[in-house]
Amino acid sequence: MDIIVSALPILLKGLQVTLYIFLIAILLGFLIGLVIALLRLAPLKILNWIAKVYVDAIRGTPFIVQLFFIYFGINSLQFISLNSTTAGIITVAINAGAYFAEIIRAGIQSIDKGQTEAARSIGFTGAQTMRYIILPQAFRRMLPTITNQSIISLKDTSLLSVIGIADLTQQGQIQASATFEAFKIWLAVGVIYFIVIYLLTLLANFVERRFQLR
Repeated sequence: MDIIVSALPILLKGLQVTLYIFLIAILLGFLIGLVIALLRLAPLKILNWIAKVYVDAIRGTPFIVQLFFIYFGINSLQFISLNSTTAGIITVAINAGAYFAEIIRAGIQSIDKGQTEAARSIGFTGAQTMRYIILPQAFRRMLPTITNQSIISLKDTSLLSVIGIADLTQQGQIQASATFEAFKIWLAVGVIYFIVIYLLTLLANFVERRFQLR
């Protein structure tokens, strides 16, 4: 127990890094997903095709390969230099964006087309219809799936330790090597991840109930 108590401050510092990367990446990922979803629903086929290629490419390749491509691959071109944290945020955002795009697209398509026609008949533009009529309703339906994808993305951040980011997993590796108490340290890391994900799930359930009451 003493080992866990002494390692806890360092593990919590790693948790701060994990949450920092996760929060920025998940916000960027949602924005990417929204844009890609709208492109997939756009009337121009070339836009549909571009968005589909992006989604298929990201969903069809492992996260770790995407991480290595962005961190090692892009940096090897030498016209841009990404530090490990920036590369980690970009990778998580791009990966989550592809999945969010499909979730948002499905949510939008689940709304009855009659509502779009009704909104247009009273003078709403296409953008206004999407913003004020379609997206608010679709978001309620998407929320459980968005929560699940966000939790998956949070778990994926543990892979960022392979490029040297001092997140919770990386700090766990360092402490396990330094103390030779791998069982206790990794148990503590697992418990911390569980608590964070459990709290995130509770928050999502609360938000979901609030939307249902409206």
